[in-house]
Amino acid sequence: MMQQKLNLYNTLTRKKEVFEPLHAPFVGMYVCGPTVYGEPHLGHARSAVTFDILYRYLKNQGYKVRYVRNVTDVGHLENDADSGEDKIQQKAKLEHLEPMEVVQHYTNIYHEELRKLNVLPPDIEPRASGHIIEQIEMIQEILDNGFAYEVNGSVYFDVQAYQKDHNYGKLSGRVVEDLLGNTRDTEGQGEKRSPVDFALWKKASPTHIMRWPSPWSDGFPGWHLECSAMSRKYLGTTFDIHGGGLDLMFPHHECEIAQNKASCDHGEGARYWIHNNMITVGGQKMGKSLGNFINLSQLFSGNHEMLEQAYSPMTIRFFILQAHYRSTLDFSNEALQAARKGYTKLMNGLNILKKIRYTEDTAAVEPDAKLNEELLKLTEDCYRGLNDDLNTARTIASLFNLLKKINSLNLGQIKMEQLSRGTFDTIRDTYQELVLEVLGLQEEALGDVEEMLDLVLQFYKEAKEAKQYDKVDVIRAELKKQGIVIKDLKTGIDWAYEE
Repeated sequence: MMQQKLNLYNTLTRKKEVFEPLHAPFVGMYVCGPTVYGEPHLGHARSAVTFDILYRYLKNQGYKVRYVRNVTDVGHLENDADSGEDKIQQKAKLEHLEPMEVVQHYTNIYHEELRKLNVLPPDIEPRASGHIIEQIEMIQEILDNGFAYEVNGSVYFDVQAYQKDHNYGKLSGRVVEDLLGNTRDTEGQGEKRSPVDFALWKKASPTHIMRWPSPWSDGFPGWHLECSAMSRKYLGTTFDIHGGGLDLMFPHHECEIAQNKASCDHGEGARYWIHNNMITVGGQKMGKSLGNFINLSQLFSGNHEMLEQAYSPMTIRFFILQAHYRSTLDFSNEALQAARKGYTKLMNGLNILKKIRYTEDTAAVEPDAKLNEELLKLTEDCYRGLNDDLNTARTIASLFNLLKKINSLNLGQIKMEQLSRGTFDTIRDTYQELVLEVLGLQEEALGDVEEMLDLVLQFYKEAKEAKQYDKVDVIRAELKKQGIVIKDLKTGIDWAYEE
């Protein structure tokens, strides 16, 4: 294993920092998951894949990770504000469903689409609606500490009171005075002492479906509060990593930090705040509000006006990985087609490594020391990208450099006897480990199985008509190994599963 140090860009400090967990080898990581009122799109996939890579790499480096990724199933109002209708309740009304039916339906789809992308499930996946007690307790702490106030059954965070001894805007770089000048008039604004204050608890209107009893009213928690409460419950008041999309930095994560400090004053919650950048289309952010998003199911089927063809899950995963997570990633069919080629090259490398074996030629001279040193440096460079703020683009480039040598070895341009066994094993293990375990790429099924079977049956029919019974027997035997039997019928040749 390489002894390089992992460096991560911390949004909180605006610089790359050596990752030093609080309680090594244990690592606590919280990532903001989806608000489940619609199908996941490419933007959701980027966040999921980004933190899947971090999760995989931390485990690869020997850390014991507790990965918590929440599901938002209540409290996320329209336009990410404190007014309007809950996004899930709105969907439930449109489809004449219970809100939790909407939640379960889209949570199931989210899980299935991420499974196709080979995204590992988190260790804990809490729902906001399952942690109302913890959220009420946290609100009471903030009230007791003088950083919140109750009005007409709703509770708001008092940003001006917090600002006296703390820095609201520390994460995002926003200035409270500037925010005061840019805040729109919103429903319920008159209840707030300041337009920058945000809801911790909202009193439910008579028509609001999702509601819980609290000391202040029958209502529901604010969107920002749930992540503070759930991260603290499962990871403690101070933990290692908090992740999410760049669009969550403000106000969501900024408010989380304020809530964390105002409730217990143990710090910002997480020590490293990590944000992945956006997917863009022609330079414009991809998102539901702009109407330019593509659901993952549409990408996999090709059923969208912006798509020239269907793209497989591993093509999408490679497309996301070929850019650094903090840079924007622009969608185009050309980029996806290039990603397919890049992914295929890496898979071909895996197939070569399955076939070639290290054999020591007793008549050979000593291994080529210079070549061995060059190859070991190439393997080491594959880790440098990951250790430099999870730069998967650089790691993929390094893997392609290593693949050139693997191809040369396969073609005999590099002789096996020129390598030591240790060098060969390092090349093979590094390539396989990074492609499969860390980057999470996997081989996809080739073509349509039934079409391939039809082709084999055609060969069987031709061999039978030519009375080439040795070939007939071979085809029958090979298919039987796969649990398939050939049936010679009066109406033609067919196949069935062996019973």
